[in-house]
Amino acid sequence: MSLSPFHLAIPVYDVALARAFYNDVFGLEEGRSSEQWVDFNFFGHQLVIHEQPKTPGQESAHTNPVDGHNVPVPHFGVILAWDEWEALAERLKARDTQFVIEPYVRFKGEVGEQATMFLLDPCGNALEFKAFKDMSQVFAK
Repeated sequence: MSLSPFHLAIPVYDVALARAFYNDVFGLEEGRSSEQWVDFNFFGHQLVIHEQPKTPGQESAHTNPVDGHNVPVPHFGVILAWDEWEALAERLKARDTQFVIEPYVRFKGEVGEQATMFLLDPCGNALEFKAFKDMSQVFAK
């Protein structure tokens, strides 16, 4: 499967704080930037943080129930290889990351079984990192 990189621009109310988070927590490489925005290489995709005043959605996220957990909406993230996901989960736990949903395996034994975890960036943007042992299950019904 050949994928094209996506471009995603997200609001942050503190560019310096968000920049430090994406640099320090994930080790993302920076691209172009200004005082109001920063490009990051987000696992091969272009993620841009843009300065914007704090929004009500950043104060408290809406959630929908999925597999017994309250999933924040909106959210974004990336699907990693299983071993990369496990390594990231361990690294985040070692940093005492506060998770919205702790790392676990969702839909265990069902179609679409996946490892997942959710956390917030310091400006309230929800991120999900997931992995499938069988990548053919990504869009399975």
